[in-house]
Order: sequence, then structure tokens, then C-alpha cells
Amino acid sequence: MLMDDHDLIRHPLAYARIQAGWTQPGLADRVRRAAERRGLHSGTRKQRIWAWETGRARPDADSQSYLAEIFGVDPAVAAATPWPDWLPGREQPHPFTRHSTAPALREALRTSMDRRTFLAYSTAALTGLTHQWATTEPAALTRSLDGDRLDPDLLDVLEESGLRLAGMITHQRQHTLAALDGHLATVTDLIADATYTADQAARLHTLGARLAQTVGWTRFDAGQHAAAARLWHGALHSAHAARDRDLGAGIISDLAYQATWRHDPATAAAILQHAVARTEHPTARALLHLRLARAQAALGDAADCRASLRAAEHNLDRTTPDPAPAWCAWFGPEDLQVDTGQALVDLGDTGEGDRLIDRGIGHLAPARAKTRAVFLSYRASSLLAQGHADEASVAATDSLTLAQTIGAPRCVTLIQRLRPRFEEHSQAPGVAEFLHASA
Repeated sequence: MLMDDHDLIRHPLAYARIQAGWTQPGLADRVRRAAERRGLHSGTRKQRIWAWETGRARPDADSQSYLAEIFGVDPAVAAATPWPDWLPGREQPHPFTRHSTAPALREALRTSMDRRTFLAYSTAALTGLTHQWATTEPAALTRSLDGDRLDPDLLDVLEESGLRLAGMITHQRQHTLAALDGHLATVTDLIADATYTADQAARLHTLGARLAQTVGWTRFDAGQHAAAARLWHGALHSAHAARDRDLGAGIISDLAYQATWRHDPATAAAILQHAVARTEHPTARALLHLRLARAQAALGDAADCRASLRAAEHNLDRTTPDPAPAWCAWFGPEDLQVDTGQALVDLGDTGEGDRLIDRGIGHLAPARAKTRAVFLSYRASSLLAQGHADEASVAATDSLTLAQTIGAPRCVTLIQRLRPRFEEHSQAPGVAEFLHASA
């Protein structure tokens, strides 16, 4: 039983129970039986489950161990993690505090390693998170004196290797996922437990944000949306602690991109408004305005969309002596052309939109294979909208072949979403072959 965002249940215990298909009396019965298997007694009844789910009471350590057994959670995780954070289904993001980075990253790592379905953040949760990010000034990073002193050489190695892993292109990165996860876990442990200077703290938090952002994209590309959102949530905490507003804005734009992908452009537009207001570098502002325009186009807000497109173009044309942040250094005129074209297609201007998409694809660097696969899917969609099913099948087949070659399942999904529209043109040249290849 899966729930849409508007049906989310606030307490993780209620979510986990309903996800399992149990009533409150049914869960109470399972708690009693878990105790009996250990030769113990539990007086848990429906009323106690209700109290736990409404926050009026908190299960004791024994009851939490029974619940961990029932929901298949590692008892060590349940013992080490505050209630109810270890349950599947935590919806509420962590508030920004001096020490919120490590808990947020650890929750993200734990969730991303678990293949069960976890709750995605709701619109209210994401909007509240980004509003707090925009309005809360980070506390000054100070020395941590809680553990062994951080070896400067270790930090140098982690930065060099971690950023190299994060910078790899898609078909390379798919072979280094375990290494990325391991680097992020190591950095998280150091943030939480090591002794370091304020300068080292800033470097650790920046590295943690970059790694969590990258790992989030690997989960997003694999369709693990809740895991991706939690990794970006942890990344946002880490960037906030490092006082890197542009990096934080980029992470918010990733959350917005995910919301638009999941057919929730209203959430994307709401959180991007917070990010745009606090972004400084013109390239970063250009990308955020462009993603805002895409959300506005999906909402049918033509005037706002065109204003955001103009702002994106204006900011991309601005010159600055400072290099663009690493998370958006790839963004250039060809990206602006293609996404502007797709926004126009969404608004109904398919002719001009298709011309821009085609022009942008023509200028795309060969190394950007995943981007090319995504853009070719846009081209296929725009050609279908104009009734050119034969040309659309060529673009769609090229996109599908490239996506399968480099291991980009998100691109494959984009193409498969077009199948119902292609089926309306099954007699057009090339369409039957595409439908067979994409089945």
C-alpha cells in the first residue's frame, strides 16, 4: 500500500503500521507476541499504540525492541537512534542547528541502504525546510573537541578522492557507488566524532554536502526518490553549516527538480523561490531561474515562466571573475536553449520550443552523454506534439540506446513515458521498432 504526498501520515509508526496492512489492535497483538517469544510479558493494547502514534506517550526500550523486530529494523540501529527516527517513514526534516548535520546525514545513509519504501517529504515539510534555510543564519563553525584529532593528511586525501568521485560522469560513476557511499559515511563520522579546527570543519561540511548531493543523484537516477530526498536534506544541512549559500541553493534546486519530475511543479516553484533569493553567483542564479521556469511552465503560468526565462538568460550572460560553483559549472547556453525550448513546448509553443531543443542538442559536448539522452527525449516529445511521429521515433530510439549504454535508468523512464503517445501513431515509420525496443 503506497501513499501519495497528499495522503502522508504524520507519525512514522502510523505509516509503518498502515504500510504493513495492520490495524492498531493488530500491531498491539504483534508486540505482545514479540515479548512472549522472549519469555516476557507486554501489556500493549490498542490504546497504547494510539498514544504512541499521537505522541502522547513514548514506548520504553523493551517496547521499541519489540517494534524493531516486528518492522525488521536492526536492533542496534533502533537502540542507537532516537525514537521515532529509526522507524520507516520519518517525514519531518531535521531543523537547522549547530549539530544537525551528522544526524541528518546518518539518517540519509541509513535510509539509502534500505531498499524498503520510505516516505518522501511532503510539500509542507519541504517548504518549511527551505524557508528555514533561507531565514536562518548558520552558527559559527567552531572546534570540535569530542574525539581523536583529525589528521590533516586524511582530510586532504578525502577531499581529493571524494571530489574526484563526485565529478565523474554517469557511466563512470555507476561503478563507484560503494566508494561514494563509503566516503560519505567516513566524512559523516568525522563531522560527528573527530576533533578539528574551524577551518577543517568548513572543509568537512563542504565535502559532506558535495558527496551527499552526488549520492542523492545516484539514488534519484535509480528511482529511489525517498532516499534521494533524504540525502539532499542531509547535504543541505552540511552546506548550511559550511555557510555556502550557493551550494545550498543548488541542493534545493535538486529537490525542486525531483518534485517537477514527480509531477509536483507547485512544490518545485515554492521551494525555488526561497533558493533564488539567497543565490549569489550569476551562473547559479541562471540555473535556478531556469528550473523555476520549468516548474511554472508545467503549472501553465506563462507570464511568470517567461519572466524566469528572461532572468535565466540575463544571469547567464553576466560576467564575473569568480568561477561558477562546481555543482553548476557544467551549465551553459546549450542547457538554457534546451530547457527554454521544453518550457515553451509545455506552454504550447511547440514550433519554437522544438527549434531551441534541436539547436541546444547540436551544441552539447560529446562527453555529456546522460544529458544528451535526456534532451533527445525532450526532442522526441516535442516532435510528437507536432505530429512528426517518424522523426520522434528516431530521437526516442537514439535516447533509449544511449541511456541503456551508459546505465541511466532515469533516462529510460523518460522514454518509456512516451510509449502511450507513440502507440497512437503505430503505423508511422520507425514507431513499431521503437515500441518493440522500449517494451
